[in-house]
Amino acid sequence: MFEPSYTAALARLNAFVPRAGRDYASLRNYDDQAHVSTLSPYLRHRIVTEEDVLQATLARHSPQAAEKFIQEVYWRTYWKGWLEMRPGVWAMYRADLQAALNRVQTESGLRQDWEAACKGETGIACFDHWARQLAETGYLHNHARMWFASIWIFTLRLPWVLGADFFMRHLLDGDPASNTLSWRWVGGLQTTGKTYLARPDNIAKYTQGRFHPTGLATVAAPPEGMPHPARGPVPVSGRIDSSLRTGLLITEEDLSPGWLLDQVQPLATARLQATHRRSPLTVSLQVTDFVRAGMADCASRFSDRLGPVTEVTPESLVDWAQTHGLQQIVTSYLPTGPTRDALDGVNLVQRIRPYDSAAWPHATHGFFRFKEKIPHLLAQIGNWPA
Repeated sequence: MFEPSYTAALARLNAFVPRAGRDYASLRNYDDQAHVSTLSPYLRHRIVTEEDVLQATLARHSPQAAEKFIQEVYWRTYWKGWLEMRPGVWAMYRADLQAALNRVQTESGLRQDWEAACKGETGIACFDHWARQLAETGYLHNHARMWFASIWIFTLRLPWVLGADFFMRHLLDGDPASNTLSWRWVGGLQTTGKTYLARPDNIAKYTQGRFHPTGLATVAAPPEGMPHPARGPVPVSGRIDSSLRTGLLITEEDLSPGWLLDQVQPLATARLQATHRRSPLTVSLQVTDFVRAGMADCASRFSDRLGPVTEVTPESLVDWAQTHGLQQIVTSYLPTGPTRDALDGVNLVQRIRPYDSAAWPHATHGFFRFKEKIPHLLAQIGNWPA
């Protein structure tokens, strides 16, 4: 369903762009992939970038006509910036997840309910369909993700962190910021006290009558959870010393390194895949394979500028650098999540894309305050008036 290549991503983008305007705005909530871009697996790994998508969209539509789709692109940016200023939320999630998995091992009732939810055997037809669809395809429509998370938390009364982990293990676009913070939002932890309740009539409407569940929770009381920590500083780019022998590290966080290659001419290039670290449990093979093939496609696309590419692990990266006599390793910024965790303690020059540097400082509060800055942000990446 999702070929992990730049060519396939570009074809998908070009096919969607004509529908990115008012058609998208009016149809996007229907649980039908024909009405959405399905670009998220490519954007997650920057096989195509947010700038690519925005520029293609605005070459066809005005900012007003494509407002809803543009906002959806920026939601991803907003979540990343928000988490970068509060990385402790990711650490809290990981700790709470381990505690929940420990409970699964000792509480048979919880284990049975969790396994039924993951296998799509709860007896709630729509939920079971989405659980199986996710496991089989690695993708769910965004509206279905919201319904699924709400039913998981409020009807099945399962720990939200186990649901977020289920998504991280199976979603091709599994993103630490978007996934963690969206689950927190549904549960009422992200915007304190504001929960999302899946309603049968809403599900019936937007699945066009395919499902009309009964027995869903009618009350959405937020689960207990720690308040998120105070906002920290906005991260800044590391400085490249052009006098040093330089290597380039490619990770699954950015598979369009052309912008970095305009800044450095690496003497050697390494690639590191940390997909298996998305969860303490086994990550879906299709997720692992998608990322691996995407990284190979990246190496092929930029082969004339990268030279031979060596596959490394976090443990072998320093040895690789020493073997090549490298004095600095440059990489695209590692956002909060498994890849950064895997490379904790390794000295890297992490460069932040200008797109992120411009947007992240505005992710200080809720999205509605952030979206006021979107016209200004668009003006910085194209010839569109602020």
